[in-house]
Amino acid sequence: MSNCLGKVGRTLAATTMLATFVAMPAIADTDPKAVLSTYADIALAEYEDALTTARALDAATDALIAGPSEETLGAARDAWKAARIPYQQTEVFRFGNAIVDDWEGRVNAWPLDEGLIDYVDSSYGTESDENTLFTANVIANPSIEIDGQMVDASKITPEFLSGTLQEAGGIEANVATGYHAIEFLLWGQDLNGTGPGAGNRPYTDFDRTNCTGGNCERRAEYLAAATELLVADLEEMVGNWSTDGDARKALMGGDANAGISTILTGMGSLSYGELAGERIKLGLLLHDPEEEHDCFSDNTHISHLYDVVGIRNVYHGSYTRIDGSKVEGPSVSDLVKAADTAVDVELSAKIDAAVAAFEAIAKRAEGGEAYDQQIGEGNAEGNAAIQAGVDALVDQTKSIERAVGALKLDAIAFEGSDSLDSPDKVFE
Repeated sequence: MSNCLGKVGRTLAATTMLATFVAMPAIADTDPKAVLSTYADIALAEYEDALTTARALDAATDALIAGPSEETLGAARDAWKAARIPYQQTEVFRFGNAIVDDWEGRVNAWPLDEGLIDYVDSSYGTESDENTLFTANVIANPSIEIDGQMVDASKITPEFLSGTLQEAGGIEANVATGYHAIEFLLWGQDLNGTGPGAGNRPYTDFDRTNCTGGNCERRAEYLAAATELLVADLEEMVGNWSTDGDARKALMGGDANAGISTILTGMGSLSYGELAGERIKLGLLLHDPEEEHDCFSDNTHISHLYDVVGIRNVYHGSYTRIDGSKVEGPSVSDLVKAADTAVDVELSAKIDAAVAAFEAIAKRAEGGEAYDQQIGEGNAEGNAAIQAGVDALVDQTKSIERAVGALKLDAIAFEGSDSLDSPDKVFE
């Protein structure tokens, strides 16, 4: 077992899925600007909730560092899982919003070559033709070589992680920051393949007086820096969606129909190429547990579910916050309903069906069959459950295309995936 990225996954070329319709003004009783305002308000609320839970994670990891124990490690892991729920609902704001898409890699980049960060099992390997930092292990080494130059790594700070180590050497697999770097530090590698069990890093990896794994002081330093940086990055995105924030102004300051296209672009691209294709179908085709999104913690079923919930949030213009309050208002659904009621009914049903499919996957996982087991070779029932999720997302995307047509918007190019469009290429 090595990292969270199969070699095939690194070389897949994205294709596009087109919704081709004649550009005409949208016809609806609902004010499109009001729909954009609801969308921006939901973005702000979701990023605020992501920030709140990230701060709780930061506090929990500080407690782990101050007093390593089974209890503090468990609490930090629970805080990480809780933080994923609001954050994953924000992923629908990618693709159409350049500010979000350009920033997203800092907080949710995956897969990662974890040997860059810390010690790994011998099964991981010792070198990679694609990454000279494959086993750099910055926690063990106060200096590392990047692009032929020795780099001082004696102090692991948020600035060092974001400015030097993240995507070092221009290699995307060198993920040094964000949720998945923190996940690896809290769980360690999942060496169970498609068998039961997640990563099992001992709390003593952070215990300076009873240290396992070596370099416990620096491991704690890395964890503290990574969680501090996550909070800072989310604070930035909250600012971007606030009243005078750049993301809100970019959305609200342009043509209203272009803004509605932005919403649908995010919905369709996340649904099809990103989630159905790269995050799910690829791993199912390869039966490879290294291709799951939250591969150290076995939390993938939750991350996928809340991606789909996020799509539903923006279509219906309604988000339930972590405190139970709601942010809601005029929605894309209202626009589509006014233009073609049948399309709105169809898309609403398809979105609900997609959520139900991923609730079924989550139910299997909570019942003891983790996501990586469900995609395992020879698990016909588990494979079928995952494929049902893929099918629901593809079906949902077709109805998103119909919504684009109903609103008479310009053609939208949704993100694609060879895993869906040209699966034979996956095995080349």
